[in-house]
Amino acid sequence: MSGIPPRNEALARQLNRLAWALSAMVLFLVALMRKVKIPLPEGWDLSFLPAFHALLNTCTSIALLLALYFIKRGRVLLHQRMIYLALGLSVVFLLSYVSYHFFVPETLYGDINRDGLLSEEELMVVGKMRGVYLVLLLSHIALAAGSFPFILFALIKGYTGQVEAHRRMARWVWPLWFYVAVTGPLVYWMLRPYY
Repeated sequence: MSGIPPRNEALARQLNRLAWALSAMVLFLVALMRKVKIPLPEGWDLSFLPAFHALLNTCTSIALLLALYFIKRGRVLLHQRMIYLALGLSVVFLLSYVSYHFFVPETLYGDINRDGLLSEEELMVVGKMRGVYLVLLLSHIALAAGSFPFILFALIKGYTGQVEAHRRMARWVWPLWFYVAVTGPLVYWMLRPYY
């Protein structure tokens, strides 16, 4: 199969250390963005970013589907390109998402009057759908955080020619990544009336 790089375990060890460091930094920033809010400069409007984030996630899910399609047909080079595209889209998403949340307060599902609080009346209006939303959101967040380092490790295994290890890991990492990419836009569409 063309496109398979030579095996390089020394490089893999270095990249794995980098992946752990990146994962820790991302988790730190995500935790920090919930606590720190920076006032936007006057005239700035970031209201377009949630839709942009949903688009990035949608494109990531398409790239992941194409990556799966190509690898099932033995088209390794096209598979690699789609995985790199999915990774690039995910990086752009992550940078934009974290930056956005340093400036913009959290949007609450059911906050009809957009005051940042959920009244009894608002909770009654959204009813059980809030529970559905929260299950979807919490599974999305937990799997995004938990799978991030393993996505990197699977990519590193492929990049450094550890094909069998890459395959074993990709069998369970790919569905998690795909789930996160698909549920991101679903969370956006459910939250959209409250932006």
